[in-house]
Amino acid sequence: MSAEAVGIESVGFYVPRYFVDMRRLAAARGADPDKYVHGLGQHKMCVAPPDEDVVTMGASAAHLALRDVDESEIDSVFFATESGVDQSKAAAIYVHRLLGLPSACKTVEFKQACASSTVALLAARALVASGMDRKVLVVAADVARYELGSPGEPTQGAGAVALVVSRQPRIMSLEEGHGAHTEDVMDFWRPNYRREALVDGKYSIKVYIRSLCEAWKRYHAATGRAFADHQRFCYHLPFTRMAEKAHAHLVVTATGKHAAREEMGRHIDAGLVYNREIGNTYTASLYIALCSLLENEELPASGRIGMFAYGSGCLGIFFSGLLTAGYREFLHREEHLRQLRERTELSVAEYERMYHFRLPEDGRRFEVPVHRTGPFRLAGVENHQRIYEGTRPRVRPDTQSQHPVAAETTC
Repeated sequence: MSAEAVGIESVGFYVPRYFVDMRRLAAARGADPDKYVHGLGQHKMCVAPPDEDVVTMGASAAHLALRDVDESEIDSVFFATESGVDQSKAAAIYVHRLLGLPSACKTVEFKQACASSTVALLAARALVASGMDRKVLVVAADVARYELGSPGEPTQGAGAVALVVSRQPRIMSLEEGHGAHTEDVMDFWRPNYRREALVDGKYSIKVYIRSLCEAWKRYHAATGRAFADHQRFCYHLPFTRMAEKAHAHLVVTATGKHAAREEMGRHIDAGLVYNREIGNTYTASLYIALCSLLENEELPASGRIGMFAYGSGCLGIFFSGLLTAGYREFLHREEHLRQLRERTELSVAEYERMYHFRLPEDGRRFEVPVHRTGPFRLAGVENHQRIYEGTRPRVRPDTQSQHPVAAETTC
């Protein structure tokens, strides 16, 4: 690896402590369970309780990602989401406060559907490579939300991921060159006056695949890298089976041949494990898939991973990274598995009650009921301000010293 390599020093994800079983949801909706489990590839769907939002989830993911990182060197915090809590103030500022990061940080929020996290990652790479920043914390968090009983309902989910970008890419160096594709389409969108997204599912799949093929062609032209130069592939996953559809088209576009299922599985299957258990996390999806790949398969140093980000509306980006020798010792596999293992199953009725919960919008003081959360929770609102609190002290494993989180922070 080059001494000038820039990439992912650390990555951690966080998912809410609640889920719905997809077979039970299918039964409640009068649908064939196989449509959800095999057709979409979804086994469970994470559900965010009333006291979780993108800020608490993003801060919890970052809390994990920063566990062995020198926080004093974080010069920027980038937050990607399409589930923002404020039309003006960046979610990055809330996370910055909850984590006690240096006041010299730059903070900003990115938006372009599910692809904004990749734009943030590439921007972070450029800042670090230029020498302007030492380390950048990139956070992506979302709550995927569709109308109850709609075709999109079983493709919901919630979660967050955080990546530290630096000149010490202990996990993966991000390579120069990428391919992008943008066009103005209405495959998925959410106007400001709606809580639920609007989507044309079949059209969105078609645009996703078109964007992938065009982005790949531009990536190949820019870098000269061929399909065979990549050991594995990771995709944005609105539902798990989307990766199979996408990869089949990429193989034909890149090689002119059709891939056998066994070869397809070798390329993508390890990256799909977590998504089956979590569901769609929008901006976080691609990078939770990357965690899934790295934590469910041992790959050689300098193995190249091809990655495709897709954001409806639309923007597609294809790029790549090279794995660092010894990367597995810096992963948070056991913590991720613990999160998934210790979740509480909701009945469909309990899930629907959480779905219908709404914060007051008249500015009055309101305390949010306490549920199981991670290190942070939304405690309430007052005067149109969200009030966040830490649920436990922060512990740095290198010193075992405790850093209490501010008990209350408002926007």
